[in-house]
Amino acid sequence: MLDFRPSIPSDLPRVMEIWRAAVDATHDFLAADDRDAIEAELLGFFPQVSLRLAVDGSDTPLGFMFLHEGHLEALFVDPDQHGRGIGKALVHEALAAHPDLTVDVNAQNPKALGFYEHLGFERIGLSAQDGQGRPYPLIHLRRRVDS
Repeated sequence: MLDFRPSIPSDLPRVMEIWRAAVDATHDFLAADDRDAIEAELLGFFPQVSLRLAVDGSDTPLGFMFLHEGHLEALFVDPDQHGRGIGKALVHEALAAHPDLTVDVNAQNPKALGFYEHLGFERIGLSAQDGQGRPYPLIHLRRRVDS
């Protein structure tokens, strides 16, 4: 059984565990120094915002997302849970609130790009760097209106 709830401060260790495992499984293009810097930024940022968690029947977080003004800023699922519909369920949660949802995907992460395109997102732009000015190009996506 999958349920959704907002994060609470005691969720931070599990959220960061999911983030680390997911990044290690899917972001092999990240330089080690950049990964460490991003992790440090998130340790300061995540406690200040409300994340949406996907939790199992015992309330253990299996994945999470961060939405900001109709933009999916982050979506990470425990790699042990990949392929079980958790990411898709989180995206559908986001779409319920924001039908014109946007998201950015690292250009070096073709599986993530395929995931979003499969869910009806289309490419609307490209940036040469990520939001922090690091050399990781982003593909900007928006949910197709007819999806």
